This record gives sequence, C-alpha cells and structure tokens, in this order.
Amino acid sequence: MKTEKTALFGLNGATTGRADLQTDIAVAAAAGYDAVELRDAKLDAYLRAGGSLAGVRVLCRDSNLSVAGLNALEDSTLTAGPARQALLERCRQMCAWARDLACPFVIAVPSFLGGEDPKTMTAQTVDALRQMGAVAGEYGVRIGFEFIGFPTCSVRTLGEAQRIVVEVADPAVGLVIDAFHFFAGGSTWTMLDAVDPHHLFVVHLDDAEDRALSDLTDRHRLLPGDGVFPLKEFVRRLQASGYSGVYSLELFRPEYWQWDAFHLARVGLEKMQLLFGDL
Repeated sequence: MKTEKTALFGLNGATTGRADLQTDIAVAAAAGYDAVELRDAKLDAYLRAGGSLAGVRVLCRDSNLSVAGLNALEDSTLTAGPARQALLERCRQMCAWARDLACPFVIAVPSFLGGEDPKTMTAQTVDALRQMGAVAGEYGVRIGFEFIGFPTCSVRTLGEAQRIVVEVADPAVGLVIDAFHFFAGGSTWTMLDAVDPHHLFVVHLDDAEDRALSDLTDRHRLLPGDGVFPLKEFVRRLQASGYSGVYSLELFRPEYWQWDAFHLARVGLEKMQLLFGDL
C-alpha cells in the first residue's frame, strides 16, 4: 500500500560544496529529493559558462524537481549608501532569476556586527528588508530572512528575526529557519511554537558536533541524526504547527565535500526521512 508522503525534502547546494549546479540537480533527482536549493555562486558560474535559465528550468523539469530557494543575499541588513544600492541591485538580479526559475524565495542573511547601536541596528534591518521585499514583489517572489546563530551576527535568534519580520509587515518577507542556527544561537521551543507557519518559507536541516554552542562553526555541521541537536522534536513541532514547506539539507562541512556527491545526497535524504518516522 502506498503511504502518504510526510514532508517535502530539498538538497541545498552548500551540501555538495564544489560540485557544480548540474551535478546538484542530477544527484538530487537520482537520490529522490523533491526540490533543490540553488546557490547563487553556482548559478553565476553556470550562466558565465554559457548556460541559461531556460536550461536550468529544463534540467529541473526533466528531473521532477522544484527550485525551493535561491541562496543567498549576504551582509544584507546593515548596509547604507552605495553598499545598500549594490545590495538592492543584486537582490533585483536574484529575484529576476528566481522568477524565471519558478522559485518562490530568495534567501537573505543578516549582516555581522560592527559596533552598531541595537536600536539603530533593528531599524536598519527593518528598512533593508522592506526595500528587498519591495524589489521581490515586483518579480512575484519573496524574501526569506534567515537569522544566523553565531555570536558575531546581528540577528542571532528566531525570536529576534520574528519580531523584525512582524515590524516589516510585508507578506513578501518571511522567515527561514536553519536548525544549526536555531540551536547554536540559543533559540527556544517557545520561539518556535510562536511562529506562524504562513510566515515560514524554508527550513534547513542539519546537526552538529558536541561542542560549546559559542564555538560552533559551519565546519562542525553534521548529517541529521549524527550530532547532538534534538532534531526529531524540532521537526515534530514544525509539523504540528502546520508548516508544509520544504525541509532542505544544508551542510557546509568540508569533509563531506570529499564524498561522492550522489552518496552524500542519498545518505542525507535517508537521515532526514528518519526524523519524520512515527510523527
């Protein structure tokens, strides 16, 4: 008897490291994923080498994959003057790509700290997200704001990110939750339970080594279930909230980049699927 699918699973291009965009799409399809999250640097390289957005659409269509997100607008919130204009120009380019790829979300991550006053920092972040949201709206796509749990980041917790998105008050701007950053930055279950699933665009799944949270870096990420984070409870609460979007495997661990890309994708999908057993 065929069972109902529990969740949608995606492969983020950061997981495969140096593999190119075509490889990411091919291994995601072969391993059985529902979607891919494309990295902008890989898409840039593909287009510079003579590829086209139409070509990416065909690759994904023929592979039965959707494009869950386009990563990432970095250092996106504490900019001003020419730096802000450059950010918005990049945002416009990525939103145009996303529209042409039938990709609903462009993901933006906050800036790192530079001595800003907290009140000013929040106001700048809200203003930047409103401007990015306005650009995204022109292209019929949305901005997913992903907080970063590292101590030097300007928005570290889900609670902070949620308050900022509420203040932005634009349906074109919502949240991305990365499990690694959720736990590394000290976010709580109360924060997670308070999220409106309609404001949550994408979830990244990953685990981590047993280290002090303040010492964690991207190279300490692990495949889901291989580390110390309570990921089963994490996904249980998200499922109970009504979230129905993509759960995407996002690993930046250099060790994994030495693996065969298909093997890594297949093992990653199997480990994500195990989290959803008996939910």
